[in-house]
Amino acid sequence: MNEVISKIKKELRNQTTVPYFGLGVFSQTKTKDGEQMPYDSDSMILTLNNGREMSQRLMFEYSRAAMHLEERRGVEYLKQLVNHLYTKDFEPTALHKAIVDMLPRYIIDTNRDSKFQELLAYEPHCLILGKSRIMADKNRYETYEYDVENKKYFLVEDDVLDEAQKILFKPMGSTLPEPTFVISDADYVDWLTEAMGGFALPPVLKTYRKAKKYLFLGTSFDRDTDRMVANELTLDLEGGYVITDKELGKKEKKFVEKHNLEVVPLSLEDFIKEFI
Repeated sequence: MNEVISKIKKELRNQTTVPYFGLGVFSQTKTKDGEQMPYDSDSMILTLNNGREMSQRLMFEYSRAAMHLEERRGVEYLKQLVNHLYTKDFEPTALHKAIVDMLPRYIIDTNRDSKFQELLAYEPHCLILGKSRIMADKNRYETYEYDVENKKYFLVEDDVLDEAQKILFKPMGSTLPEPTFVISDADYVDWLTEAMGGFALPPVLKTYRKAKKYLFLGTSFDRDTDRMVANELTLDLEGGYVITDKELGKKEKKFVEKHNLEVVPLSLEDFIKEFI
């Protein structure tokens, strides 16, 4: 196991493997007030619905539950709810810090918090922020450059990415520089539709990602949405690693085999102990 982890570290440092963060990285994360941060679909639903379970149909996947809330209360309500959740006071995880210390050029974070942005606040970087349901443009992202001196993001053209030393891609949105989230069924349908047409990420990343491996951290493939998002973001991949000690279901196994992923049979907590 030590050999596999050493190999992963080496590949992260030499930019051949790209870290890919999912909800599960928050399984041990609590806010300063002692609240547990959502770390899977069920806990996300409970958090969005004030601790109450929803119908079995809605409990299947948090995007369905979010869609239900959006239909009842409106788009703005859902955006404010998610923004409130991810602007609570909590620390970046040890895994966030360890990955940043590896100095990868490219990080994919499918969560909606700003912890990576906080850790990168003292160095130049570019941010690609996922968007959905934009009427004026097919692109489902915006590109920003970070001004270290003024601690601000500025909207820029994609060609800035050619020379960028560090790129943080948050396809499902973030609280910064302004709250924008892909979270409801309608958001995902729109984002995935345009992603399949090639409009979910800048052209430079379509070239950069070729023959890369991916390190899936806190990412589960037991829901269709997560599998489809991962598939679109990692096209032309060389393979990679999935960190999990859970038995994979039929659909998960099929996804792992199709994408030539190696399952590293460790809990995320045990992986972190070995990794840092």
